[in-house]
Amino acid sequence: MASGPNMTVPICLVENNHEQLSVNQRAIEILDKISQPVVVVAIVGLYRTGKSYLMNRLAGQNRGFPLGSTVQSETKGIWMWCVPHPSMPNHTLVLLDTEGLGDLAKGDPKNDSWIFALAVLLSSSFVYNSINTINHQALEQLHYVTELTELIRAKSSLRQDGVEDSTEFVSFFPDFIWTVRDFTLELKLDGYPITEDEYLENSLKLIPGNNPRIQASNLPRECIRHFFPKRKCFVFDRPTNDKKLLAKMENMREDQLDPQFLEQTNNFCSYIFTHAKTKTLREGIVVTGNRLRTLVVTYVDVVNSGAVPCLENAITVLAQLENSAAVQKAADCYSEKMAQRVRLPTDTLQELLDVHTACEREAIAVFMEHSFKDENQEFQKNLVEIIKDKQEDFLLQNELESVKYCQATLNQLSKALTENISAGTFSVPGGHKLYREAKHVIGQSYWQVPRKGVKANEVFQSFLLSQVAIEKSILQADKALTQGEKAIAVERANKEAAEKKQELLSQQLQEQQEQMEAQQKSLQENMVQLTEKLERERENMIREQDMMLEHKLRIQEDLLNEGFRKKSEEMNAEIKQLKKMIDATKNDECVWLAVVLDRLCHDITSIFSFPGKLLG
Repeated sequence: MASGPNMTVPICLVENNHEQLSVNQRAIEILDKISQPVVVVAIVGLYRTGKSYLMNRLAGQNRGFPLGSTVQSETKGIWMWCVPHPSMPNHTLVLLDTEGLGDLAKGDPKNDSWIFALAVLLSSSFVYNSINTINHQALEQLHYVTELTELIRAKSSLRQDGVEDSTEFVSFFPDFIWTVRDFTLELKLDGYPITEDEYLENSLKLIPGNNPRIQASNLPRECIRHFFPKRKCFVFDRPTNDKKLLAKMENMREDQLDPQFLEQTNNFCSYIFTHAKTKTLREGIVVTGNRLRTLVVTYVDVVNSGAVPCLENAITVLAQLENSAAVQKAADCYSEKMAQRVRLPTDTLQELLDVHTACEREAIAVFMEHSFKDENQEFQKNLVEIIKDKQEDFLLQNELESVKYCQATLNQLSKALTENISAGTFSVPGGHKLYREAKHVIGQSYWQVPRKGVKANEVFQSFLLSQVAIEKSILQADKALTQGEKAIAVERANKEAAEKKQELLSQQLQEQQEQMEAQQKSLQENMVQLTEKLERERENMIREQDMMLEHKLRIQEDLLNEGFRKKSEEMNAEIKQLKKMIDATKNDECVWLAVVLDRLCHDITSIFSFPGKLLG
């Protein structure tokens, strides 16, 4: 079962010393131990606007993230609190509380922008917390959203198709939630009551006009509408009118809070618990706690290097680590299943190969479940080689166990024969007949012993070969037989030996054929499961592209309805290119899949080879 968190208090995840960011080792060790999918809720906003209180309530506590009661910002960097998700079993709720934006004590205002960008990159639900109302001033304070195009990249290389890189932000950006604290207005528009969401959307409508001030005011509105397709709004009354109590909110009882504020807080928490989605990257890659750890380290390292965090590069780093782990998990699965299901020695090679085929199928499924972005199927081919080596080890162990058991069995059954030979029992007239009868009895008894394994025939042939010289000596010394009868006996013995040799060769050829068939099954299983995985990934890609197109079309329609015809028409090129990209993704699928499978088939076939011992 996937492991979850056990945190009683929050811990600093990303430290900010105003010169550079650094990752707290203890915090990422906590994330590294969380194998469950994570729902990541990050909150940002101006300092002293009550962000931490909301996050504490999401954690089910009154205290944890420091609230502070002065004009000084309490939270520095990004703090993390991982708790079991209250409504999604086997999921972890990761709460990220960020330092207040706009703190005058900071030396470098660029740090605010990076904290804002990291919160967007790491979260699945992004909460922007402000105070009083969503107005021109509030939107100006949200200028950080306009800087995201300079701080985040979707692709590692510049696009050649004419579509801006930021167009793809919608495919991996979190849901946007605006929380307005100490809200004093009535939710009405033109005299009619409106919902909180309608209040937000109306506030995000563009202001007509071309002067620089209006354009600057419209820019954050446009960015929010373009980057965040799913938006939500919550407004909160003042928690209490008692300033003394307000300064110590972490110590307040619920009956001391304004009932309306308490209801609004509960509604906010209920929405997060019910609607906040699992953190997911491009093409449906689900983020677990340990994957989130890799993202945090990767992004912070890039920021400190002076470069721009890129989702594509981060996924590549993550894929390298995850795919290596996926190979190990799959290999361990194969070894464990084989050890559980195989009793050595097996009666036949086919018995062992059937178990191998079943265990390999399960191992491949484990790899497919935990891997992603396996470029050129390098990790899958590595798994094929590892399982091949492990299978050969099982085959060798099976043979050794068979030889060991058969040899011990023959030693026991032939003990009396060996003693009689040493005692000269067969050195009498008619001794050859007595010897053959004794040897025949040994053979009958040997073949009645169950589960001797794949080397039963070979070991018995070795026993017979060891008796050839002895039998020849006994035959030549037997005075009851004429020279003619001895010649016939020699011919009969040679014929029997030839038949046994042919029988052994036939068995070896049959086992070689069984090996070839097992390898063919392995190839087919790898290709079938890869095909299913690639088709799922392609469906996810098309779904993302369709979502991007739908979002663009909705924005274009809204602009047209709001009277911004020119801006609406300017989107035609982006929309046309997106449609072209979707068509290419759908139409090229068969050709692309055939190329991938052909390459995998060639590479796996080159991996398989038959041990020389099978050829005899």
